[in-house]
Amino acid sequence: MFTLRLLPALSLAFLALFIGTCAQADDATSIRPPEWAQPVGNQFNLHQMTPTLYRSALPDSNALPVLEQMKIGTVINFLPESDAPWLKSSDIKQVQLSYRTNHVDDSDVLAALRAIQEAEANGPVLMHCKHGSDRTGLMAAMYRVVVQGWSKEDALNEMTQGGFGSSNGFKDGVRYMMKADIAKLRTALQNGECSTSAFALCSMKSWMNTANSDT
Repeated sequence: MFTLRLLPALSLAFLALFIGTCAQADDATSIRPPEWAQPVGNQFNLHQMTPTLYRSALPDSNALPVLEQMKIGTVINFLPESDAPWLKSSDIKQVQLSYRTNHVDDSDVLAALRAIQEAEANGPVLMHCKHGSDRTGLMAAMYRVVVQGWSKEDALNEMTQGGFGSSNGFKDGVRYMMKADIAKLRTALQNGECSTSAFALCSMKSWMNTANSDT
């Protein structure tokens, strides 16, 4: 009973710890671990996470030469606004997966991780939001944990202290990650499922489509 009562307090303490580190984000470059995303130039908060995955703030048409030099094949956009205006003159593929950190659920994460994995088969991938800190930061952290096997603590340290900018959305991302069932997410990703729950809206739609096709 004591352990059960202690868990909520520990969770709140852990949440407060990571929110408190946001103020230190600008100092991260001086103590940056080599496994964290590394800065690429000084434009639009661009960082390289892996040999085939980058993250950034919202680029513009002036960024196209940089993206083409990096051989970016796909841009994944977490904003409600399309990338078409600045990417219209490029052959780079556009994927739009709009979401908000204060309403994120497992289906959003699975859609993003699956889009990254599928796009990586066609070359390097760039994912972005407006500032490159909260929405992009959460999906980068979930990629680290679900795909790369990082601990939640290590991924949250990079997200909040990595020098990507401060954000009120960090607290929402931390809250989601604290309760996320990584094993279920990993299994769902491997099995091609849209959610960790059979009762999720996307799961119900998939079931109904299957049922209708069998009739």
